[in-house]
Amino acid sequence: MAVERSSLSGLSEPEAQEFHRIFMSSFIGFTIVAVIAHILAWMWRPWLPPVSGYTTSMSDGVTTVAQIISTIV
Repeated sequence: MAVERSSLSGLSEPEAQEFHRIFMSSFIGFTIVAVIAHILAWMWRPWLPPVSGYTTSMSDGVTTVAQIISTIV
């Protein structure tokens, strides 16, 4: 009798194709969700500074924190 050869994973050809189909659809779905999340994060808070830089917004934040600390102390 001939012994059916299997792959290193131990899956038959139809099982390997089914696994590949599920893996690829999951990967594409994850990639789409990640791209949408990056677009939304960019719209919320861009990670590249504007031409004027972050200095104005950072100094406003530092001033606010300093005022809060001075009222507590």
